[in-house]
Amino acid sequence: MRRRRADKREILPDPKYNNQLLSKFINMVMIKGKKSTAETIVYGALGILAEKTGNKTPVEVFEKAIDSARPLLEVRPRRMGGATYQVPMEVERSRGNFMAMMWIRDFARAKKGKPMQEKLAGEILDAYNRTGSAVKKREEAHKMAEANKAFSHYRW
Repeated sequence: MRRRRADKREILPDPKYNNQLLSKFINMVMIKGKKSTAETIVYGALGILAEKTGNKTPVEVFEKAIDSARPLLEVRPRRMGGATYQVPMEVERSRGNFMAMMWIRDFARAKKGKPMQEKLAGEILDAYNRTGSAVKKREEAHKMAEANKAFSHYRW
C-alpha cells in the first residue's frame, strides 16, 4: 500500500496583485531559485497585456487565459492483464490549473527571438483569445479522452 499523500502547502498571494494563482505562476516561471527575476518577467508580461487589452485588468486576462487552457479530461495509463489502456479521467481543478500554466510557460520558452516577457504575454493573450499552442494542447487531451472513452469503465 502507498503512503499517505502530502498535505498541500498554503501559498502566499503575490505582493503586487494579491493573487494566489499568479503567485503559483511566478513560482513556475522561476529557474534556479531566482524569484525576483521570475517576478520581473511575469509582471513585465502583465504590463504588456495591460497595454494590449486596454480596459481589462491584466489579472482578469491571465485568469481567463488559464481557464481557457485548463483541461477538463486527461488520459492516464492503466495496466489490466498485460495490456495498458489509456483511461480517460476528469482532471481536478488544481491539477488542471497546473497543467495550463505549465503549457503556457513551456510554449513561451520554446519561442525564439524575443524577450521572455513578450513571449509570455503573447502566449497568455493567445490563450485568452482561445487560440495558440496551450489551447491546442488542451483540445488534443480532450480528443484523446474522447477516443478512449470505451475504456472509461477501467477508472479507479
